[in-house]
Amino acid sequence: MTDIFKKWITEHKISEVECLVPDMNGVLRGKVWPAQKFVKSAYDGSLRMPSSVFNVTVTGEYADPDTDEDSESFRDPDVSLHPDPTSLCVAPGFKTPTAFVFADATNKDGEPTDVAPRRVLKKIIELYEAEGWDAVVAPELEFYLTQTNVDPDFPLVPPTGRSGRAETSPQPYGLEAVTEYEDIIEDIYERAEIASLHLDTMIHEAGTAQLEINFNHGAPVHLCDQVMVFKRIVRQVALAHGVYATFMAKPMEAQPGSAMHMHISLHAKEGGKNLFSDGKKGMSPLFEHFVGGLQRYLPEVAPLFAPNVNSFRRMRPSHSAPINLQWGYDNRTCGLRVPIADNTSTRIENRLPGADSNPYLAIAAALVCGYIGMRDKIAPMPMIKSNAYRQPRTLPKTLQDALDRFAACHEVNALLGENFVRAFLAIKAHELEAFEGVISSWERDHLLLKV
Repeated sequence: MTDIFKKWITEHKISEVECLVPDMNGVLRGKVWPAQKFVKSAYDGSLRMPSSVFNVTVTGEYADPDTDEDSESFRDPDVSLHPDPTSLCVAPGFKTPTAFVFADATNKDGEPTDVAPRRVLKKIIELYEAEGWDAVVAPELEFYLTQTNVDPDFPLVPPTGRSGRAETSPQPYGLEAVTEYEDIIEDIYERAEIASLHLDTMIHEAGTAQLEINFNHGAPVHLCDQVMVFKRIVRQVALAHGVYATFMAKPMEAQPGSAMHMHISLHAKEGGKNLFSDGKKGMSPLFEHFVGGLQRYLPEVAPLFAPNVNSFRRMRPSHSAPINLQWGYDNRTCGLRVPIADNTSTRIENRLPGADSNPYLAIAAALVCGYIGMRDKIAPMPMIKSNAYRQPRTLPKTLQDALDRFAACHEVNALLGENFVRAFLAIKAHELEAFEGVISSWERDHLLLKV
């Protein structure tokens, strides 16, 4: 493996290597090594970082899930990093020739660090591989461009485009609206190509200065790595053009939220047949059981695809975001949509995850729920043709409610792993407590001089 790194780094004349480790919130952590030291360290196993990286909250604090006095967590022992050569790519936008590589972590006993999100997803994929299945995913990621916002007390507003004016009304699929940000979009595509990202189409979404990128379908871990690199590229390009790019689920009150819709299909490892199709332009029993698992268990694991307080501001009726797990053909009001497709492309579109979700955990959530559905042969609810927003809400309304339901979902948590669930809940409880201590502008506006 070291020879692979050495040859690739030499061929691409790389001077520095960024070793990327996604944390619980999908924030990239890691270290930067001079290229030759990286190769040497990868060879002798000395690539390390503190294990506490997986206990960092979105506020930058630590949430230690261990309360056992005999636990070693207070020592913050190192984990060893094992770079994944399949994820190696050129890092665009740096003055010094730089490369990205994602790394998996192992503990001192050589076992994978079971709280690492990348490992959690791989663990679920192993369940599929044992059945002879390949899960295939294709994310659709939405984001906003905004004016720079240095004071968080001020609301976000759209940036000015090439015309010198800011958008003031919805422009879904607007071609002229897209060209307002043509310089930014061209730079994003240019850097994405350098980084070997497999992008499909970009459109203007319904919100003001809201864009959506579609990824070509592929293996789950690879696509998650691509999403992480893409987010970083978009933020860097936006800053270079004097604006912000945000993947918040609901960044502006009067605008639609941003989602990360996921198209999921199942293929046989031998021969590649689409196992969600019955071969007659219909759905297979396996597909129906997969959907049944999603309908039963996704509402119980909402923090994995709606991980923040802000996430639940997006999931409101008639706000282009689902509130339940109804399913239907080509029906975008449903949380689960069956797109029009031929036999080779039969798939389900999971419209629940927000753009703020950690892609490894959001995809792991869908795959583990679908796996249980197929394993236990869970029948789905009847498909609907009506407006799913008028059906009862089955998703939690708040992060607190979602965390309580997740903690009690033993069927899913047994497959995700006890250590991961405990660490994840500790981080989210810490973040929620910090949020609840903040006095909002709404409170100052409506209560300061009235009550």
